[in-house]
Amino acid sequence: MDFDFMWQVIPMYAEAMLLTLKLASAGIALAFLAGLFCAVCRYEKIPVLRQIASVYIEFSRNTPLLIQIFFLYFAFPRMGVKLSAVQSAVIGLTFLGGSYMAETFRSALEGVSKSQIESALSLGLKKSQVMLFVVLPQAVSVSVPGFCANVMFMIKETSVFSAIALADLMYVAKDLIGLYYKTDESLLLLSLGYFILLLPVSLIAGFAERRLRYAQFGNG
Repeated sequence: MDFDFMWQVIPMYAEAMLLTLKLASAGIALAFLAGLFCAVCRYEKIPVLRQIASVYIEFSRNTPLLIQIFFLYFAFPRMGVKLSAVQSAVIGLTFLGGSYMAETFRSALEGVSKSQIESALSLGLKKSQVMLFVVLPQAVSVSVPGFCANVMFMIKETSVFSAIALADLMYVAKDLIGLYYKTDESLLLLSLGYFILLLPVSLIAGFAERRLRYAQFGNG
C-alpha cells in the first residue's frame, strides 16, 4: 500500500467529495419536493395528476439512473434541449429520487389515523387545514427513517455521474487507476470518501428511528 501516493491525492478526493455532496444535495432537495407533491396527488386522489404521478413513479423506479442521465445528456441535445453534465446529473437524480420519496411519503400519509382526520374536520377545520396541520406533520415525522434511507441511496447513486465526465469520487478513482495503476489505494480512498459522506446520514437515521419508536411507545 503506497501511503505517500494516497497522501498526495487526498486533495483530489476532497474536491471530488465536495462536488458529489453539492450534486447530491441539489438532487435530494428537489426530489423531496417532487416526491411530496406526487404523494399528496396520489393520497388526495387528484384527477389527472394522480395518474401522471403514478406513471412517473413506475417509469422512474424501473429504469436505471445511468440510462436516465445518458438520455438527458446525449439524447436531449438531438431534440434541441442542451443540458450540461451538472444539469443532467441533478435532473436525473431528482427524477429517480422523487419516485422513491413519493412512495415513502405516500405510505406515511396513509399511516395517519382516519379518526384524527375525522376529529379535525368535526372541529371545523377545512380539508386543506387538516392536511397542513394534522396529516403532514405526522406523516413527515413517520417518514424520517425512510427519507434518510432514500438519501443514502441517492448519494450512492451519484457514482454513475462519472459516466458523463463529472469529476466526482468515482471519476477520480477511475482516473487515478488508469494513470498510475494504484488500484488498491484508489479504491480504498473511494470507499473512505463514500463512508465519510454516508456515515452522518446513517447516524441521523438511526437516531430518528429510535426517537420515533420512543414516541410511539410513549403515546401507547
